[in-house]
Amino acid sequence: MSDQRLGEFEEIILLLVGILAEEAYAFRIGDEYATQTGKISSIGAIHATLSRLEQKGYLKSLQSDPTPVRGGRRKRIYRITALGQRVLDESRQLRQSLWNQFPGFQDLSFSYE
Repeated sequence: MSDQRLGEFEEIILLLVGILAEEAYAFRIGDEYATQTGKISSIGAIHATLSRLEQKGYLKSLQSDPTPVRGGRRKRIYRITALGQRVLDESRQLRQSLWNQFPGFQDLSFSYE
């Protein structure tokens, strides 16, 4: 396993980059985060997390061409690296292993009451 573990927010952002593919830029990621989780995150938190994930080598980014509208801006598009995919897989395996060990999910008759 990798020495660095993903925090929950980092993991979600990394997954959203994979889901959004060519549309994985900060504002779109923020919108998708809100849609998927029902929570709002500041664009500053999204940018900081994307930057941190890129510094760790889990993401790479490139500038898009300007949008075709007048005054269109370029966007920084993010992509998951092979290392990022490996870290996501390790995170998924760890979580699945823990869920598999939780007795309440192995016995459907389990109740908190």
